[in-house]
Amino acid sequence: MLLNAGFKLEEVDFIQIQLLPFTVDSVNDFLIFTSQNAVKSVVQNERFSFLKSKKCFCVGIKTKRLLEQNGFEVVRYFEYAEELAAYLLLHFSNTSFTFFTGNLRRDTLPEAFEKGKIIYKEIEVYHTKLSPQKRNHQTNGILFFSPSAIESYLQNNNLVNEMCFCIGTTTAEPLVNKTTNIQIAVEPTVESVIEAVIDYYK
Repeated sequence: MLLNAGFKLEEVDFIQIQLLPFTVDSVNDFLIFTSQNAVKSVVQNERFSFLKSKKCFCVGIKTKRLLEQNGFEVVRYFEYAEELAAYLLLHFSNTSFTFFTGNLRRDTLPEAFEKGKIIYKEIEVYHTKLSPQKRNHQTNGILFFSPSAIESYLQNNNLVNEMCFCIGTTTAEPLVNKTTNIQIAVEPTVESVIEAVIDYYK
């Protein structure tokens, strides 16, 4: 989409994802996924057939689609973990959850569960590893899709006048004290980030 719109694009991985083997003997009433990486890991697990018999909640439309493509029933999805937490506290406070997560997950859901005295179990199913590298040339804009990617980028690089396009408010948080040049996509999808870039420069 960007190339077709006349942009020059360089794609660089500032994080690496490692799916982890894990054991699961039992799960709670509902499953929770806040990333596609968690889904990819669970799908590879030997107890996948058992796990997909449980209904789930998730964050992100792409996560929802990936779950449904692999046979899961998604009760509801939300764009942000804060919205999911508020909904579960209000409507499912007497229910238990199993949360499949990564090593750099935020505290939003665990804090909400503990506040609401909701029973939950957390299973770490993937690792996000920072992969910082020095960039030697200036660009007009940078597209960020996770807070950890920003953390990795800032280890060896400074922001000057680049416009930072972020997939959502959570991703943008590490930039708040670094720059005022932040554009947040209307929807937390890759396509929406690309649309924000095109709208801004065109």
